[in-house]
Amino acid sequence: MPRDASFDLAPDLLRAPYEFIGDRCRHYGTDLFEGRLLLQRTIFMRGREAARLFYDQDRFMRGGAMPEPIRATLLGKGGVQGLDDAAHRHRKQMFMALMTPARIAQLGELTAAALRTEVERWARMEQVVLYDAMQEVLTRAVCAWCEVPLPEADVARRSRDLALMFDAAGAVSARHWQSRLARWRGEGWIAELVRQVRAGHLDPPAQSPLRAIALHRDLKGALLPRRIVAVELLNLLRPTVAIAVFLTFIAHALHRHPECRRRLEAGEAGYAEMFVQEVRRFYPFFPAVAARVRHGFEWQGYRFPRGRRVILDLYGTNHDPRSWEAPEEFRPERFLEWDGSPFNLIPQGGGDHDLGHRCAGEWVTIELMKVVTGFLVRHLAYEVPEQDLRIDMARLPALPRSGFVISRVRPQA
Repeated sequence: MPRDASFDLAPDLLRAPYEFIGDRCRHYGTDLFEGRLLLQRTIFMRGREAARLFYDQDRFMRGGAMPEPIRATLLGKGGVQGLDDAAHRHRKQMFMALMTPARIAQLGELTAAALRTEVERWARMEQVVLYDAMQEVLTRAVCAWCEVPLPEADVARRSRDLALMFDAAGAVSARHWQSRLARWRGEGWIAELVRQVRAGHLDPPAQSPLRAIALHRDLKGALLPRRIVAVELLNLLRPTVAIAVFLTFIAHALHRHPECRRRLEAGEAGYAEMFVQEVRRFYPFFPAVAARVRHGFEWQGYRFPRGRRVILDLYGTNHDPRSWEAPEEFRPERFLEWDGSPFNLIPQGGGDHDLGHRCAGEWVTIELMKVVTGFLVRHLAYEVPEQDLRIDMARLPALPRSGFVISRVRPQA
């Protein structure tokens, strides 16, 4: 296996979080290489076959895999992402039970309602930074969906904290510590709601996420610690607000590709689904995921030692020319012939939803992206003033440098 001689690859990875693994793989002429990350020997991989291997739960586990800065901000400690085997399957089913078509549609309706309300305010503003504005829309919608009380006076600060958990998690400056503080405040907020539910002072509906998670019991029949419940409920709130990244890219794609807008306006059958999937494939979202080798094994002549950290390149796999023709071109039509593989379109992870570590909220993401695409195309008129729309690939998450500014916003029938 090629070995990178750098003392530590963390600085290079932080400078180019989406392109680093792919660039090194091309340099070495392989789909994997080894190097030190935060002083730990780590194997980096990309591509569909590497993803198929990575999501083999007999060979890999998640416990202790994610670097500490990410666990302390983005994921929280003790949540489902770091569990394995029976404990993971049991906890994952709690989330999957919430992902029914009816409940996902309800979240879509709540998002559309929040958008209609916000547009009235946007119409009074000279300019709107879409990335920031969508965070508040999604915070309102997902809190209503989860039955998490959200007084109007708290919307801005709760939205800001939920965004900091993902928007500043990978920062190396003071913003990283802002992310840690946001995580601490968020867990305290939700833990207090859990206390109220368990004490009978707060009575959310029987099937609501707040009640379901607050009263969830582990394999031994015990209620989860309140802080763990807070982590898991934030695992619904935070990722939903993070969809603001994809919603911003929807607006970017509509602006860059007016032919897509015309086909969406015409209501071409199936085109909205293809457009959304291409946004998810083409644009950067989360760059990579981590696991550890459960038992030592060999794969394609390479040795994977027990306990070795392995990182899978999500962005590079979504842009692999062996899976996608002309991967650097935006082509929604490519999904007419997509085989539905769980290992080549992996912006939110791959593998099996029910038994593996694939994001339980992937269907939520697709639904909300379709809702917002339809809203931007058919129910909102706006202008895109001169601005810097280049994607900042050194940022985590990557975004248009301007955040995508719109002006002269007005609703349309």
